[in-house]
Amino acid sequence: MARFTPSDDLQGAEFVDVNLRGARFVGADLGDVVMRGVEVGGLEVDAPWLFDGDRPVTVNSVDVRPFVDAELDRRFPGRAERRAADPVALRHAWAALERAWAHVLERVATMPSGSVDVSVDGEWTFAQTLRHLVLATDLWLGQAVLGLEQPFHPLGLRDTPREGDASTPAPQAGSTVAFVDVLEARATRVALVRDVLATATSELLAEARANPHDDSFSETVLSCLHTILEEEWEHLRYAVRDLDAIDAGRGSSTT
Repeated sequence: MARFTPSDDLQGAEFVDVNLRGARFVGADLGDVVMRGVEVGGLEVDAPWLFDGDRPVTVNSVDVRPFVDAELDRRFPGRAERRAADPVALRHAWAALERAWAHVLERVATMPSGSVDVSVDGEWTFAQTLRHLVLATDLWLGQAVLGLEQPFHPLGLRDTPREGDASTPAPQAGSTVAFVDVLEARATRVALVRDVLATATSELLAEARANPHDDSFSETVLSCLHTILEEEWEHLRYAVRDLDAIDAGRGSSTT
């Protein structure tokens, strides 16, 4: 099987009458890709930044983004509130998100032992997903908004530490951690967001903060909170997708 890596520059390449059936594109830049007369039965696209910006994603001359967005809002009640702009609406949006995660955790509790450590198609396990959300909260709330001196929980997980990032590198994705400890860490971060929102004001939301990845860029407290909400809903979607696959018999243990 041919494998292309970042060292292979395929920008502007043309594929004519080639068989790409079963090919996987992971972390690839497919912006401005044009496909004509293609067979797409069974095609699966997962693009977390699908709704960023104003550039369309067209299928047979139809921009599909509004339809995908509306369907995700239907499947995940509360997701439509992720861009809430005032303190009251943000509190409501976070409460809806907590309810959504509570339903997922109830589902996980009924699944066979070890399901939280099962990976589907090389993606993070359920436990690792929760650990990543701990990191996301620490980064965008603990560091960026609150300016805590030591914001990072040791169980927080990122896939690849960013060069020059102020945070402490997290454990490797494959390391085994007791799920009860993951749940405890996750609960503290969920409560932290809830507590901050409980006293948030419009003035606070408008305050400027440094982007935690690059302090030469400025964010507002509101944009930091929006990033947390986006992370939460996207990873909840991933988690549900992979739990469905595990229930269908797919996936492999990481332990």
